[in-house]
Amino acid sequence: MAREKVVLAYSGGLDTSVCITWLIEQKDLDVIAVVGDVGQKRQSLEFIQQKALDSGAIEAVVVDMVEEYAAEYLSKALAANALYENKYPLLSALSRPVIVKHLVRIAEERGAAYIAHGCTGKGNDQVRFEVGVRSLNPDILQIAPVREWDLTTRDSEIEWAEARNIPVPVSKASPYSIDDNIWGRAIECGVLEDPWTEPPSDVYELTVDPEAAPDTPTYLTLAFEAGQPVAIDGVKMSFLEILTALNKVAGANGCGRIDMVENRLVGVKSREVYECPGALTLIKAHKDLEDMVLERDVLRYKAKIEQDWAVYVYEGKWFSPLKEALDAFIATTQAVVTGEVRLKFYKGALTVAGRKSPYSLYDFELATYGEEDSFDRDSAKGFIDIYGLYLSTWARQQRKLK
Repeated sequence: MAREKVVLAYSGGLDTSVCITWLIEQKDLDVIAVVGDVGQKRQSLEFIQQKALDSGAIEAVVVDMVEEYAAEYLSKALAANALYENKYPLLSALSRPVIVKHLVRIAEERGAAYIAHGCTGKGNDQVRFEVGVRSLNPDILQIAPVREWDLTTRDSEIEWAEARNIPVPVSKASPYSIDDNIWGRAIECGVLEDPWTEPPSDVYELTVDPEAAPDTPTYLTLAFEAGQPVAIDGVKMSFLEILTALNKVAGANGCGRIDMVENRLVGVKSREVYECPGALTLIKAHKDLEDMVLERDVLRYKAKIEQDWAVYVYEGKWFSPLKEALDAFIATTQAVVTGEVRLKFYKGALTVAGRKSPYSLYDFELATYGEEDSFDRDSAKGFIDIYGLYLSTWARQQRKLK
């Protein structure tokens, strides 16, 4: 009798490397490993694919998701200026729904009854994967090996893998857990678990030490059309090409590092280190352009929506009705987000040096204090009298009571 199949979200990291053998030994399942290419650079995808087969998978599928990830997921994140807790650009949370979409597709195509992942039992990703799968096909059963097995520490996982000749990309001397894609890198574990310890230099790959960055600033001009980046210094590029270029420029100038204590969905505070040079550059430029072209009340309300959007995505609700409704609202604001932003990179600092737009609501004659001033000062007194009337009424009553 043929064994049932399980589709495993496979990264080639420590947890998923162990998962293949564990699912075969403990669950008696045929494993189909799915490697989602979202721009990670740590190992060649062909090597990871072969390692899955060598570990016992009956099939290893590499799915190129990069263009889809940029066009359908990162573009929405940029429109939302998505920063969880006003710091983190959601690089891991954003990649999970596109991976989940393909896991479900492949499970349905291969007739697999199960989907499995290698997420830990106290992290965010377990929620993102499982809620995402349920949102797309609630009839598929799910397995979380790391929540079930007795391998309670990373060292015990490494020892278990070594005993079965399973190659893993970490050692006890370098126990970092890394998740990366084209939106950035997330680094945790090891010495980083002590929030008082400064991150050692070897955790960084995309950014140089700001102290070692060039002694002269780098400038570039980023052009947007309807909220999306379209050119650098007048050269037309795709979203993906622009992001790749900004990762290099910002990273070379020491921009894009984040060291934060983050509130996980499961209620645990964790110390997280991120490198997101291109993502942070795009968000800063996009938000600055919005400040120029969006009407005041829309801008203020959108800022509230952006925080909700970031929380929903962080918590694995990409496919939820409310998140899709927020996308629709945000999309209506982007029609006028067209223009150029001049950026300055210098030793870890990213600043906006200028901005312009054909839809600009900045009116020089209203703003200036020079001879060109067209603001009607005679209207100010009446405006202030009416604007503050309710407070004057309240103050008189309070004075009587006192």
